[in-house]
Amino acid sequence: MNPAEFQHLAAAEERMWWFRGMREIFRRIAVRHLPSGVTDVLDAGCGTGANAAWMARTFGWRVTCLDFAEEGLSYARRRGILTELVRGDVRALPFREASFDLITIFDVLAHLDPGQEREALREAARCLRTGGWLFLRASAFRWLRSRHSEFVRERQRFTLPRLIEAGERAGLETRHSTYANSLLLPAALAKFRIVEPLVRAPAASGVRLGPAWLEQALGGALELEARWIGRGRRLPVGQSAILLAQKEG
Repeated sequence: MNPAEFQHLAAAEERMWWFRGMREIFRRIAVRHLPSGVTDVLDAGCGTGANAAWMARTFGWRVTCLDFAEEGLSYARRRGILTELVRGDVRALPFREASFDLITIFDVLAHLDPGQEREALREAARCLRTGGWLFLRASAFRWLRSRHSEFVRERQRFTLPRLIEAGERAGLETRHSTYANSLLLPAALAKFRIVEPLVRAPAASGVRLGPAWLEQALGGALELEARWIGRGRRLPVGQSAILLAQKEG
């Protein structure tokens, strides 16, 4: 990922509508599907550690953070609550087999070359205990690529069938899958396919806080989706693809 993005993340991801909404979607999926015995968690590709710190506070999990970029880990160290921080590659995790009950991979696979996501999922499966869980979120659909995608150096985007197939090849059985950030899709399409090309917008980060009224409105859309998904339902299309899978016995 573009190292310049870490500064934007650190400044906005605690309060920005997208991050708050996605954490709520994760929380509802976790409450519905994950067993109470989850203890050891790896956040693979932790970035600034915001999600890892939130999981530790919200669920009481013991969260290990891994990231390839020292820039991200430096922000994670400042949070205090995170004590296990490791520099490493999701394609070659520096952990023993069967080390974790849950591995989360939030928006990391888009930064790998096509095909390398299979290596990452095989490594996740290796490091999961039997019956362990993988929660994966990835950027969806190539036709949703934007100027933000260019800025953060996305190399690929995904569909759910492709993620499910890669998980199955790694020995991970799908328990739930859905798209998310769906209600705002028309606005996103208008921005990405019409406005940005029309004004010849340069590559730039989309991570920034907006006015309070806008944060509330956009966050409300993701809150509605979180309630829907939290009931075990799916969304047929969206800007993010979400996969919850379990390591087969």
